[in-house]
Amino acid sequence: MVEQQAAILRPETMVDEFKKNGVTHVVTIPDSETNYLYELMLEQDWLDVIPISREGEASATALGLCVAGKVPVVLIQNTGMMESGDSIRGMALDAGFPMVFVIGYRGWNRRGVIRDSAAKYTEPFLNAFGLDYYFVESNTDGDRITTAFEQANETKRPVVVLIGDEYHGFNR
Repeated sequence: MVEQQAAILRPETMVDEFKKNGVTHVVTIPDSETNYLYELMLEQDWLDVIPISREGEASATALGLCVAGKVPVVLIQNTGMMESGDSIRGMALDAGFPMVFVIGYRGWNRRGVIRDSAAKYTEPFLNAFGLDYYFVESNTDGDRITTAFEQANETKRPVVVLIGDEYHGFNR
């Protein structure tokens, strides 16, 4: 059972990493893939969940929270990340604030051929924007979230955490 728990990424692992890094707000678009994670975040008295209507709003909302002295995380899918490219450029990269983006890697598949163009273009998009990223697929990778926060704080730039396999186990 312990080995099986390490093989998946549990929502509790992400929430624990957020707490460890002083996250105050999660800027997100609720979806069916992350339902359990969303509900778990809402239960935390130390965390405010800020729903947005479009991913393009995420960077500006997170930047406003940074300016106010808060520690936000942007939690969106790769498709939304690509849709919000100009906002990421203008509000996250050019602003010079540490920000962590947790991006669901929709369409990614460790064991097969990637057929979804969202997955095909995710890493080239990140590379084109000069965004460093860490891949998190299981509980044993959870500490990479802390590494992303450390790097974002050190460089005063956004850093991305890619969540592989679309949050398996996040919708119970």
